[in-house]
Formats: sequence, C-alpha cells, structure tokens
Amino acid sequence: MIKRRKTRVIEVGDVKIGGQNPISVQSMTTTNTTDIKATVNQIKGLQNAGCDIIRVAVPDMESANSLRQIKKKINIPLIADIHFNHELAIESIRNGADAIRINPGNIGSEEKVKEILTEAKIADIAIRIGVNSGSLEDDLQQNFGVSVKAMTKSALRYIKLFEDNEFYNLKLSLKSSSVLLTIRSYEKMAELVEYPFHLGVTEAGTKFAGTIKSSLGIGALLAEGIGDTIRVSLTANPLEEIKTGVEILRSLGLHAGPEIISCPTCGRTEIDIISIANEVEKRIQRLDIRKNLSVAVMGCTVNGPGEAREADIGIAGGKGKALLFEKGEVIKKINADNIVDELISHIKEKFI
Repeated sequence: MIKRRKTRVIEVGDVKIGGQNPISVQSMTTTNTTDIKATVNQIKGLQNAGCDIIRVAVPDMESANSLRQIKKKINIPLIADIHFNHELAIESIRNGADAIRINPGNIGSEEKVKEILTEAKIADIAIRIGVNSGSLEDDLQQNFGVSVKAMTKSALRYIKLFEDNEFYNLKLSLKSSSVLLTIRSYEKMAELVEYPFHLGVTEAGTKFAGTIKSSLGIGALLAEGIGDTIRVSLTANPLEEIKTGVEILRSLGLHAGPEIISCPTCGRTEIDIISIANEVEKRIQRLDIRKNLSVAVMGCTVNGPGEAREADIGIAGGKGKALLFEKGEVIKKINADNIVDELISHIKEKFI
C-alpha cells in the first residue's frame, strides 16, 4: 500500500484533487479549440477512455470565447492552457473554465498575474502553476542553469506572489523532458509545500519512447506517494495518453480496474500468444469493469496456471487446446479456436 503525501485539497469542477482523493487522469485536446464540434467530440472520446479532466489550448481570444459553448456540451472539468497573454486567462475564466494553467516563465509581470488572481477569486476556480524547464525565467537560468534549484525557485517565487494576494487555490507542476530532473524537482518541492501536484514528463516523445519515459517519471513519483493528478504527454493520439495513464495507476494499485498478466513467448508456446493477449486486452477494455480484476494470458499449460496462480482468471495455451483457470485452479478445457471468446464470456458471467 502506497502512503500518499499529505496535501491541501482543491477542486477542479467536480473533481477533488489532493489529500486522499483518487488520482485523476488528464489529457489535452489536439483539435483547434475554435472548432467546437471537433473539440467536443474528442473530449467525449477521451472521457469514455477514462479521462477525468481535459485541457484545451487557448492561443487567442476566439479560442477563449469558444470555451463557453464547449462547456455546455461536456460533463468533465475543462482547463484552459494559457501562455504569454494574461488577458486570455481572464477571458477564459469569464467564459467558464473550471481551472487555468499558467507558466510563470512566460505570463508576464506580477501585475498581470495579480489581475488573473482577482478573476480566479471571483470565479472561485483553481490555478496550476506550471513550471517547465524549457521556459524558466532568465535570471534563474543565468544563476542556476536548468536545475532542480531553478525549477523549485521558480515555483516558490510564484507561490509567494499567490499567497501574498491571499490566493491558495492552486496546484503545481515541475515538468521537464528529463526524467531525472522531473523526479528530483518534484521530490524537492514535496519537502517545501503542501499544495497538490500535477505530474508529467513534458515533451516525453513518441508513443513508444514517451510511454517509457512517462511511466518511469510518473511511476517513480507515485510509488513515493507524490502526485495527485497526472498527464502522460505523448506525440500521439491523446487516447494513448489516457490508456497509458490509467495503466500506470493500475500497475501501482492506485486505480481500480482490470489488469492483464501475460507471459513472454518462448519455445514452449504452442498458441499465438501475442495476438491472443492483444485481443484479450482490446476486448477487456470494452467491458465496464470497475473493480480490480487480474486476467492472465499464459503461453503453455506446463506452468501457466502455477506462474499466474494469483490471477483471478486466466488461460494457459496448449496444442489445440487451452486451460481456463481461476486462482491457479483449472476449471475447464477449451478449444484453441475459442480461447478469447470463452475467456471473455466467463469474465462477463462471473466478474461483472
């Protein structure tokens, strides 16, 4: 059992973040925010995949004004992502954003930040201070380089500004494309404040490389009890971000749902374990399973049920047949042609 870091609790729409509340999964739309129909459709697809909170880019006033219509058509919290122009933040708040994200390195003067805080107080919404190693303030980079010290000093600088203006409804992120810099920055910040953290490895890369980097960075912090909401940043369809984020949480016991256990193929395997495992994973994702369920897909009957003894249900393949088992006990022999159908049918009957 992971002992979660103690934090304040904030609300983004109807999602509570921090404390012992469930760790939420976020993503960001890839559509043009002014294309309301396309944006809403993508948000709904992401929500169906397990997205709890969605963020949209707000690069101009037309995008900020589009938020009002988008909000009317979705039912998950909407965050406005703001860079450079504080007026876009103000307009996004007025158009119903549930929270905003600003980057201290590029939002402008303290007076501009104060104007944002005033509007956020009126609307009673949260702000994420999003520190990014690629856009640290010039003086911090000159004095400390791109480092843990520069990252934490940037965050602390803006926390002080917020607190001096009696604004505490905030969460923090300290992201870098470097896994180790990301981890060390969050670890250091966790020693200094009790605000909730949004985790992520920024610009992590493609589906393959980015999934590995994000899993290492986010997973390492979550295992330490650090982190209250996450976003996996991939150069890929945002659906992949949600799938990866949910799987990271499941792997650490932080999110209820099905888990696939499958063995690596070897010379003893007499079934197409790769395609079967992929098909089982795909079919499992379509089921409405809201509790923990471990499903094993093993390649041989020699030691399959034994190695996967702790799985709630599983199959172990053999020549022309397979064994269906629960908690290591064989309950049925099935024809190799019907392995996936039989497994899914039994899951539906017994576990849903």
